[in-house]
Amino acid sequence: MDIYDTILSQYSNSPRLCAIIESFSQAVDPEAFLNLWYDQVWNPATATGWGLDVWGRIVGVGRVLQLAAPGYIGFQEASSSGTSDAVRNFGTGVWFNGQAATSNYALTDDAYRRLIFAKAAANITDGSVTSLNAIVMTLFGDKGRCYVADNLDMSLTYSFGFEPTSVDLAIIYRSGVLPCPAGVRYQYAFVPAEVVDNDFAGDIS
Repeated sequence: MDIYDTILSQYSNSPRLCAIIESFSQAVDPEAFLNLWYDQVWNPATATGWGLDVWGRIVGVGRVLQLAAPGYIGFQEASSSGTSDAVRNFGTGVWFNGQAATSNYALTDDAYRRLIFAKAAANITDGSVTSLNAIVMTLFGDKGRCYVADNLDMSLTYSFGFEPTSVDLAIIYRSGVLPCPAGVRYQYAFVPAEVVDNDFAGDIS
């Protein structure tokens, strides 16, 4: 809105009066606030921080994911549980530094936005392979080849042709974003298969 269209011509040449009217217009004009609210909260494509957290609560997915424990270099008999689940060898484990690190990971705004869009699509999906593929591509389309295959025996397979990070694995196994139609068994396939360890083996259905 151009405030000068509302000023009578006899006052339009008064710099002091025009300055007062302009400052008052800026003080009461809600346009800047509404634009900021729309960009940072209302529009999920541009929302940030708290605005994305609100959208996450709406669609039902959190920003913080629980990652798999990395495992430490050692021997089976050194494990407190007596099993080799927490023990790794060179190349797959890390040295223990005496401090237990948290397994929680907070997603960045961009990563969380993609997760929100994928969860929103999962909430309204019709369960078709086309819809499931669209959700997978939303999450991992820029990482490499990934798709959903119908095995024609009341089961489907989520296939990933890239090496997933620990965050990717947490999204796949623990976020609850990848849907499965009712009565259909599902499984995950990674190529090459050796890139995924057994940290999430108990989560596979």
